[in-house]
Amino acid sequence: MATPPQASPGNSASPDPNKSPIVPAPPTISSGAPRFPPPNLQHDQIPSHLIKNPTLLSLANGVKTGSPIPHLSTPPGPPVFTSPVRPAAVPFRTSPATPQPVALSSGSSLPTSSPPHFSNGSVELQQQLPSAIEESVPDGASPCVLFSAHKVLKHKKQANVASLGFGVLVSPGRETSPGPQVIQRDPHRCLNCGAYSNLYSNILIGSGQWQCVICRNLNGSEGEYVASSKEELRNFPELSSPLVDFIQTGNKRPSFVPVTDSRTSAPVVLVIDECLDEPHLQHLQSSLHAFVDSLPPTTKIGIILYGRTVSVYDFSQESVASADVIPGGTSPTQETLKALIYGTGIYLSPMHASKEVAHLIFSSLRPFKLNVPEASRDRCLGTAVKSALAIIQGPSAEMSRGVVKKPGGNSRIIVCAGGPNTYGPGSVPHSHTHPNYPHKEKTALKWMEYLGREAHQHNAVVDILCAGTCPVRVPVLQPLAKASGGVLVLHDDFGEAFGVNLQRAFARAAGSHGLLEIRCSDDILVTQVVGPGEEAHMDTHETFKNDISLCINMLSVEETQCFSISMENKHDIKSDFVFFQFAICYSNVWQADIARVITIRLPTVESVSAYLQSVQDEVAVVLIAKRTLLRAKSYSDAIDMRTTLDERVKDIALKFGSQVPKSKLYRFPKEISLLPELLFHLRRGPLLGSIVGHEDERSVLRNLFLNASFDLSLRMVAPRCLMHREGGTFEELPAYDLAMQSDTAVVLDHGTDVFIWLGADLAADEGRSAAALAACRTLTEELTELRFPAPRILAFKEGSSQARYFVSRLIPAHKDPPYEQEARFPQLRTLTTEQRTKLKSSFIRFDDPSFCEWIRSLKVVPPEPS
Repeated sequence: MATPPQASPGNSASPDPNKSPIVPAPPTISSGAPRFPPPNLQHDQIPSHLIKNPTLLSLANGVKTGSPIPHLSTPPGPPVFTSPVRPAAVPFRTSPATPQPVALSSGSSLPTSSPPHFSNGSVELQQQLPSAIEESVPDGASPCVLFSAHKVLKHKKQANVASLGFGVLVSPGRETSPGPQVIQRDPHRCLNCGAYSNLYSNILIGSGQWQCVICRNLNGSEGEYVASSKEELRNFPELSSPLVDFIQTGNKRPSFVPVTDSRTSAPVVLVIDECLDEPHLQHLQSSLHAFVDSLPPTTKIGIILYGRTVSVYDFSQESVASADVIPGGTSPTQETLKALIYGTGIYLSPMHASKEVAHLIFSSLRPFKLNVPEASRDRCLGTAVKSALAIIQGPSAEMSRGVVKKPGGNSRIIVCAGGPNTYGPGSVPHSHTHPNYPHKEKTALKWMEYLGREAHQHNAVVDILCAGTCPVRVPVLQPLAKASGGVLVLHDDFGEAFGVNLQRAFARAAGSHGLLEIRCSDDILVTQVVGPGEEAHMDTHETFKNDISLCINMLSVEETQCFSISMENKHDIKSDFVFFQFAICYSNVWQADIARVITIRLPTVESVSAYLQSVQDEVAVVLIAKRTLLRAKSYSDAIDMRTTLDERVKDIALKFGSQVPKSKLYRFPKEISLLPELLFHLRRGPLLGSIVGHEDERSVLRNLFLNASFDLSLRMVAPRCLMHREGGTFEELPAYDLAMQSDTAVVLDHGTDVFIWLGADLAADEGRSAAALAACRTLTEELTELRFPAPRILAFKEGSSQARYFVSRLIPAHKDPPYEQEARFPQLRTLTTEQRTKLKSSFIRFDDPSFCEWIRSLKVVPPEPS
């Protein structure tokens, strides 16, 4: 979260753009318009009508429940078994969703602020003033805010045990169902600390004064909260709900022009690598054709190709694909960009007028002809993105700094890259053996971060979608995506997964000008924030005398993002409750100013057992994982972090567990028995383990995980294992290799990868295997329909070479004695003796420890399965 240093722009020259017509080839337009996934549903959610079989599941908010386990219905007719990755990207299965704008009312923009932790001497009012609400809302309940525990320990020494920790996951842009209460007026804020009035505020109903829950200051409400009874106060949404949205349209930004549907009018610019070989190019063309077919008719699109030069395509001539060409060796000067922008060309055009030309452009692409290795081809990606920013800004680029004509929402630049940036600004030499490579790389990193920050200033998000087998030098490209608020994703090829991500990258709604304010009771200290933003230094003391809130500048506001916030006790807590308030101020896709306010109250306890019972294992493990991955910047760091996890488990057992009589072993606390197994998955999985082969892949996964939502983060830490049953249903089982039973099919969801494994006996029966595969594919589509990035999906048979991807992510429980296997994997009890013997003989012996072996090596007794 530390603010990176601003880099200076690279040198620039002023080449003249030259118009060069391109002869189009016959277009290959895909059939069927893709559909986008509806954005208002929770990720990874299985439909309720498909549930069966009792097993302990975890809801999206981390609350444990004994509800039954999912079983999914049989899909329509079985398809023929296909290869793991489909080559074509047409059509994609998605579904239409365009959110409708809310009704708006005029108002002034919100004051900004920074977090408070103090009291002003009015604590005695706590006993005198009635709260706006009693116990109708459960403490800690909000889908956008997930605490690692629903209670807080009073004693500082116990609460601040670092191995377990305490914190919260905040998802500012998460859709809620039902939606938040909407308030179309200015909020009431504490004049002392800047906190918002809320359902826990104590109200003097005679005068309408309210007491701040953060600093205990007494504030006026201009008579608005005057009421005859406490029940009347429930008519105010902010006094009856923990989550409210204040909506204002008093927009003070220059050049603001209201539009009817600014989300679909926000432009998207495709920046396409033209140095591809024929197989990759064919898949890319299919993906691009499907992408433009999926765009709404009012969306403005721009198309730029880059190699050694940059070709900016002109839509001014119907049925002809032509482009202005800019040299790529240096950053384009203002004179060059002016000549481009003020010329006669049209570089951003609505889809209803330019779809035919876009298809012609994609069909006219030709494979790279020179006999040059992929990694050595000249690619001026930096110049291309700089040009894309220029055409998005348009003529307003010459206006004063910070004043940009904004067509609505966040503009998107989507880079389709097949290799590294090796030419022009932000480039690195073709080979790592270049004598000046370290210096060149350092310079490139600074320039790319500068370009990403420039994009962010102009409300443009840069997503980089890479594909193919050529190394793209992820460390150099990552700062561009990260600083602009975008993502970098790696793909095996430009086929189906790439095409789906191309559509979902555009489809996800993104707010801009985001600011997250964190306020806590005086007893609580925020120690660390991990997520897609940087600390904002706000001076609001003229408005609020003692506002010391922690403020975070958000690079964008999206549903797929999450902030991990770690906290500690400042001292022993004497009060019965502590309060947390999170305010997210941003401009939504319709350019309305939103202030989303979430207020949470947690009870304090002295009993360690009561605290541990309130711990949400899955939320806690995601917080621990994000803190751990933040330090795992390289492979050697990852190895060190595995040791750190070992020490963490031992320390939790020592501090919160109990010692086994007449032994040096410790029992892990039974209240959080799920935690060590989740940490074991983290330790051996792709984030910290040795599963991922290339460091670029690990770097991309790490950056994605640090910003990912709770749902995706949890799946990336611990895979979800679902076994196909007769009748097309699925049974959820622990992710152990004991699930590899030859007469079944298994789906393993590991967040960024989903695997479909067909047992050898099942695969031998063509009819049953086809039906099972169809059911597994249907389940996979339902699990990942809303996920971004869309995961890689691989299907394979038992014993095939690709099956190693599946096996390596399962805990090797076959090494445990039978009684432990049955205790942790009860499904084994349903197998016959013959089936058990066959399963046992199918395993290959290797050195990886099982969960029980690992935790015993730490001098900790394996916790009883819950």
